[in-house]
Amino acid sequence: MAGGKFTITAALPYANGPLHLGHIAGVYLPADIFARFLRLNGDDVVFICGSDEHGAAITLRAKKEGITPQEIVDKYYSIISKSFELFNISFDIFHRTSDELHHKTAQEFFLKLYNSNKFIEETTEQYFDTEYNQFLADRYITGTCPKCNYESAYGDQCEKCGSDLSPLDLINPISTLSANSPVLRSTSHWYLPMDRHESWLKEYIQQGILNGVQHHNPKLWRNQVTGQCMSWINGGLKPRAMTRDLDWGVKVPLSNADGKVLYVWLDAPIGYISATKAWAEANNKDWKDYWVKDHAENRKLVHFIGKDNIVFHAIIFPILLKDHGDYILPDNVPASEFLNLEGDKFSTSRNWAVWLHEYLETYPDKEDELKYVLTSIAPESKDSEFTWKEFQARINNELADVLGNFVNRTLVLTHKYYQGEVPHKSNLIEEDLQLMSEISKFPNKISEFLYAYKFREAQAEVMNLARIGNKYLADQEPWKIVKTDPQRVQTVINLSIQITANLSLLLLPFLPKSAKKLQQMLNIELNDWTVGGSSEIIADGTQINQPEILFAKIEDSLVEFEVNKLKSTDIQAMMYEAQKETVSFDEFSKMDIRLGTIISAQKVEKADKLLQLTVDTGLDQRTIVSGIAENYSPEEVIGKTVAVLLNLAPRKIRGIESQGMILMAENESGELSFMSPEKAFSAGGGIR
Repeated sequence: MAGGKFTITAALPYANGPLHLGHIAGVYLPADIFARFLRLNGDDVVFICGSDEHGAAITLRAKKEGITPQEIVDKYYSIISKSFELFNISFDIFHRTSDELHHKTAQEFFLKLYNSNKFIEETTEQYFDTEYNQFLADRYITGTCPKCNYESAYGDQCEKCGSDLSPLDLINPISTLSANSPVLRSTSHWYLPMDRHESWLKEYIQQGILNGVQHHNPKLWRNQVTGQCMSWINGGLKPRAMTRDLDWGVKVPLSNADGKVLYVWLDAPIGYISATKAWAEANNKDWKDYWVKDHAENRKLVHFIGKDNIVFHAIIFPILLKDHGDYILPDNVPASEFLNLEGDKFSTSRNWAVWLHEYLETYPDKEDELKYVLTSIAPESKDSEFTWKEFQARINNELADVLGNFVNRTLVLTHKYYQGEVPHKSNLIEEDLQLMSEISKFPNKISEFLYAYKFREAQAEVMNLARIGNKYLADQEPWKIVKTDPQRVQTVINLSIQITANLSLLLLPFLPKSAKKLQQMLNIELNDWTVGGSSEIIADGTQINQPEILFAKIEDSLVEFEVNKLKSTDIQAMMYEAQKETVSFDEFSKMDIRLGTIISAQKVEKADKLLQLTVDTGLDQRTIVSGIAENYSPEEVIGKTVAVLLNLAPRKIRGIESQGMILMAENESGELSFMSPEKAFSAGGGIR
């Protein structure tokens, strides 16, 4: 497939926080592997990314931190771009949507659709925050999802069930700015009538056919992509507003649109186009060759994203591109599932994360080790998990013991027997011919996996070649026959070096730093994928350099340190738990919290944590089951004056009806303590 043309994009990271390993494993590392492979294969490639600097999350963070949105995006653009650079992600450009060129490109795109009557203008009732005196964009509103009852759904999407929502769908909506209930006011916006596009989208997504021409192999679309898209389409697409009432973003270029900006999911993907323009201008290229149909014949547009961005890249952006009329459409959208961490989801609020910039600061010499592990566990078709124990195991057992061991043995023996000069092979036997045949197959096998966006399997094949090399050396035992059959040993070492040289080429997309280091040891330079598989890839007589250890083993102390760091940050987050979802004063007022005195207590049978209490509330005496038995004995609690939530709906616990809840304080170790008044207040006193 050499000679292909590819425009590759990686999802624009929000410039409102640093990158963690979940972002890298799902989007940027597979995109980088693919781009590197295509370049080695002689394809025409541009690899585009940049920071998304106009999302509602950015303005929310700016308000919370009391600084401007520009200060937020400048800070995190610097952190993110530096992280990508240190992690050796080979973008052709990492641009910014706050750049003037992007604003101009996005506004021109909007005007083309506007002048072609692709939008419909509607005046609707939208939520308005009277305290902040502004209309609320989707992400400025939270509430209860009407479909799954998740209480923290956003105004555009429920992150628990994935449902597409509008702010008016939410139950009990709350402004994230003021924590007040918003009011409805009239405002006008321009909508993209997505319902007009259902027919061709079905064919495009399910069968890979556009205008009667098959534009890609439909089997290569991942199931989660087609599944999520078809769920949206079959549920009926609805018009979606392409403008917002905000003061941060790309201004709507119309005279009657004061105070309005482009919707971030119109603005952000156009960032791929504006970034290409900036790169092309700097490199004396024509950007149209990478995007415009009349110039970009047979070019494939590939979007690498996470599963939370599927519909925006596989439905909304294709609609926008088709409505515009000048651009090619995505050939594939290889979206990944989520990466979890040590048995839990990545959580920025709890700092339950491994941040890329912190990892690179701590382990600057272990860039490729992290790449290898993340690709090995890449969440391509289902959620996967990163653990530090597996990190250690894969590096020690695979990179060090398989790949590193084979390379080191081969180069050490070459120096020991031939002073570092590649010997000549001769008198090939059946095992040699079979080995050479196996070597020749690897470039094509790896290529097939990479073109199918199966990066885990592709990398595993490279490691399989190292395993074959290890087995060949172990079977032939050159150290045993070097004196009795020196000619045979020359052949064995030659073929082992041919495997090593092939590894130095085939590793380039996955572990570029280590591959280059290996090539330096071999005193060769290989950058052409098509020469891979040859058993003559390194010439006889080549003088190789002294071997170095490719991969140092990971000690238990590193694993222990990182796991303890995670636990300590998690405990810290527990000590200073993030504020829960906002409730109104009316909601709080419904809670009847009073003082009560415990007048009797006993252990609940077969329940180590539960005590059955009789509590005098001043109004009555009631039974409450409380999970405090690990901290208090029945004898200790009798006579205690405690805080009691009286009007909690009764429920049965171990067959006992509990008619309230004892409120407790909890420290970072999970110990519980009663919340008792300083003074000798009697039962029945209110708490407010």
